[in-house]
Amino acid sequence: MKRKLLSSALFAVFVIPSVALATDGYFAHGYGMKAKGMGGTATAMAVDAFGGANNPASMVWVGDRLDIGLDLFSPKRDISRSGSNAGIDGAVSSDSNLFLVPEFGYNKMLGWDMSAGVSVYGNGGMNTNFNGGQIGAASACANFNPQGAAGAPYNMLCGSGRLGQNLEQLVVAPTFAMKVNKDHSFGASVLLAYQKFKAEGLDGFWQFTQFGPPGTAANWAANNNLTNRGNDTSFGYGLRLGWMGRISDTVTLGATYTTKTKMGKFDKYKDLFPGQGYFDMPASLNLGIAVKTTPALTLAADFERIDYSGIKSIANSSRTGADGVPPTFGVTGTLGCDSCRGFGWSSVNVIKLGAEYQYNPKLILRAGYNHTDNPIQGRDVTFNIIAPGVVKDHLTLGFTYNLSKDSELTMAYMHAFKNSVEASSLFTSFFPPGGTAGTEKIQMYENSLGIAYGVKFN
Repeated sequence: MKRKLLSSALFAVFVIPSVALATDGYFAHGYGMKAKGMGGTATAMAVDAFGGANNPASMVWVGDRLDIGLDLFSPKRDISRSGSNAGIDGAVSSDSNLFLVPEFGYNKMLGWDMSAGVSVYGNGGMNTNFNGGQIGAASACANFNPQGAAGAPYNMLCGSGRLGQNLEQLVVAPTFAMKVNKDHSFGASVLLAYQKFKAEGLDGFWQFTQFGPPGTAANWAANNNLTNRGNDTSFGYGLRLGWMGRISDTVTLGATYTTKTKMGKFDKYKDLFPGQGYFDMPASLNLGIAVKTTPALTLAADFERIDYSGIKSIANSSRTGADGVPPTFGVTGTLGCDSCRGFGWSSVNVIKLGAEYQYNPKLILRAGYNHTDNPIQGRDVTFNIIAPGVVKDHLTLGFTYNLSKDSELTMAYMHAFKNSVEASSLFTSFFPPGGTAGTEKIQMYENSLGIAYGVKFN
């Protein structure tokens, strides 16, 4: 029975695509449905088999168990431009707004003081899909991208057809944990990562690549590694280390450090990302505390630091000293190189607060709040039109119902409140003197509803 459950769970996780989230930057607000119901708090909690995604040291406290879940995730993204005197005003919402996100965890005790398990989870970047045609063919886009739409209307970035991107990241985290005494444990997870990416409608920036002027559009088209190349994939690896300590009968502390996950290149998009196509996953640090204030109530808090600034592909500014310098398109070669344009994301601090209440022997109730810094600055609003990960505040609710002494059902709901970034458009730097591209606004809000099944084998 155990083997059948395990094989069925693994099949479900790998068959259903791992869909990108966009809550704490492009990290999920939490991993495991129990953590998701508590605002993402998990660093000092040992409640399921998602320690490989949260704190590897927790796995040795959870016993033999299997957890599998599915989240229905709904992000709503809108972009607009107004106040332009160049005919490029417009507004559009992303068509892609409903995704299934699977999760899986398994743990096996190796005696009282050691465990081995695996957690499978996803990260990622927003999956946007905007219709084209908002900007007329006679607008300033015709000067910026004369070869692009070929007389047809342009999308919001002066490109052809649909505009958007899809980033999917799947991490398989084999985990080993060990108690050093009755109160403290250490753990390690090897992060085996797979990611898939595609971009569409970015041909408005062909003149920013190494094949822009003094080259020709035909030369660029023959060497296009910027947009509309279909899916590209890469693999990589990293490491997560964790400690968990029971300081008293009521207080537990936890800490984790996750290295940068080094990924292979997206060769089909080496003219989009700095470093000729590298897109690594950032390092992060987590600190957590859980306090059992009464026999029925546990309060938890986590602090997380996500080092987006350590990843050139997303941290490099989208603006350079060449912007606005004659000739008008003095920007050739400002995409793709190590020091070239990126998305301008800053590192963020995340505060997670959660509460868990044992309502009765069968029912546990949860609630939480998650606040993150916005990684996107106003100066970089134009480049982030395709990836508007700007939400900051999340409220969560959840519960677990014990179906039997060995099985349980968990659900979690999350709402991320609408937030926006509004600033002057990068396009103004490339229009003739006196021209203005106006103000751009990116905004987003989210909802998710998930369900998970857990079974204990003790």
